[in-house]
Amino acid sequence: MSIPESGQRITPLRETWRQLMISARSRAPRLRASLMGLAAAAIAQGLALACLIPLFQALMPDARWCAALPWLLAMTVLVLTSTVIRWWALGFDYRGDMVRSTHELRSELGAQLRRIPLTVLQDKRAGGVNATLLGNVDEALSYILTIANMMSTALLTPVTVALVALYFDWRMGLILLLVFPLLIPLYRWRRPAYGRGMRMLADANERASADILEYAQGLPVLRATCRTGEKAERLHASFLHLEKIQTIGQQKGAKPNLILATVMELAILVVVFLGVVFVAQSSLDIAVLAALMVIVVRFSEPLATFVLYSKVIDLIEAAFVKIDALLGIVPLPQQVPTQVPQCFDVALEGVWFAYALSGEPILRDLSVRLPQRSLTALVGPSGSGKTTVTRLLMRHTDPQAGRITIGGVDIRTIAPEMLNSLISAVFQDVYLFDDSILANIRMARPDATDEEVEGAARAARCHEFVTRLPEGYQTRVGDIGDRLSGGERQRISIARAMLKNAPILILDEPTAALDTESEVAVQAAIDALVRERTVIVIAHRLSTIAAADQILVIDEGQVVEVGKHAELLAEKGRYARMWQAQQSVKSWHVACDPDQDVELVGD
Repeated sequence: MSIPESGQRITPLRETWRQLMISARSRAPRLRASLMGLAAAAIAQGLALACLIPLFQALMPDARWCAALPWLLAMTVLVLTSTVIRWWALGFDYRGDMVRSTHELRSELGAQLRRIPLTVLQDKRAGGVNATLLGNVDEALSYILTIANMMSTALLTPVTVALVALYFDWRMGLILLLVFPLLIPLYRWRRPAYGRGMRMLADANERASADILEYAQGLPVLRATCRTGEKAERLHASFLHLEKIQTIGQQKGAKPNLILATVMELAILVVVFLGVVFVAQSSLDIAVLAALMVIVVRFSEPLATFVLYSKVIDLIEAAFVKIDALLGIVPLPQQVPTQVPQCFDVALEGVWFAYALSGEPILRDLSVRLPQRSLTALVGPSGSGKTTVTRLLMRHTDPQAGRITIGGVDIRTIAPEMLNSLISAVFQDVYLFDDSILANIRMARPDATDEEVEGAARAARCHEFVTRLPEGYQTRVGDIGDRLSGGERQRISIARAMLKNAPILILDEPTAALDTESEVAVQAAIDALVRERTVIVIAHRLSTIAAADQILVIDEGQVVEVGKHAELLAEKGRYARMWQAQQSVKSWHVACDPDQDVELVGD
């Protein structure tokens, strides 16, 4: 692997400046003033150092204190001025403006996460999004004043000294000014490589962050399959890739960096050599040379390392790329004027939909109506489009053609907050946050009282097991609720839906992965939840939806059968065959013989 030498342009510094001011949000004027302050401090520091020239002239060959004192005072005032301005400018960091800027930027990124289509977000790895919200935001803003202070001191201060030196000896001033243009070709030579390296490093860090999060969440499975440690190939490969990128960066950067430092050191030695020659020819005051030697020694290291500072700029620009990519995702359009449905029947009218990564339509001209206060079951083989119907209804994304309505109102005209308030969902895979049981239930309605939360918990058949826990409703459930059983998590999810009390309810096979005892408890909770609501059930076990008001059999994105349980059985079509297959499975039992293999036997 190597860092490519082309294909990426250098981002102009004015573009970096523009992105920086945008990222600073409301603190942009204060940040701009701070950066200008650092530049002014560097110039004042240069003027202070330039005072060494007349000061040395006043002291050589004999000390003339009357002549030296004004320059000493001027130098002191300029040093104090530079220090005060620099302290004021760096106050952007220590007074909290930088923290507020990063908070505003993270808040905007968080708001963007709420706006973008969930199907787009699902295509991104959680660790990558985490790296953008945490690492990239800090990289974009947190280092800027530090690097600006270093670069202004390394560039503006010596340039100021050189300009003042023109007054005392035009030759030495001109020679000093000729040294600094060397930085430009050296800077342009190394900048593209630094930029590519930082972008590759940012990608590698994002990949490693995503793999670490995935590894931590999947550790129980990895342990069960003996794929931890070095056997965790994906994480191990991610670390090796990160190590390789870092190694390449060090290897490719070592020699050029040494060349840069050597060139600048040699240029400074040339300045000193020519000064000695001029003194030997009696055309330069030795006091001027002595002062310039002190100044040159003071700036030899900052000048030699100036180009290396651009690596931090490239780190900042790589962070901007990640941030802009997330902010650049277009949210779902909101049609105006907004409307609020007055009833809660659901209809899909000529809906076509294909996921971006597949291209093939998952729903094909689908038209169905789900009456208000009825239970509609969606059945069909995996991949037929059942879950996609519910995702479109919750507006995770929009169909490519057709429309979805609630109470005759196109959901694209319903404000997102209103649409979310109309729909509750209970999924097979329950996500609980690492907080108390009380907080996990109350998130459905933050203004609910403790009594209302407990009432929903009782209705969902989870009050009994909650009160047996050491801290009752204050018990923390752990990451993703892993301290609770599947049935307990499911009942908390149902309690959340009950507390929300939305008129439309989606149930995505909520009892499929439960044991018999948990299933009975959850089913009783669901029976209480579905009353007086428009209910959509995704079912694989047909016995659980035999009493549905209507059953939609979906295959390859189209409704192939519609009716009640008895009607569909009488048709002897797709549903009847699915029912017969499931009933025949129930009659199987395991036959064991000490002298024979285990076999499945049907009654």
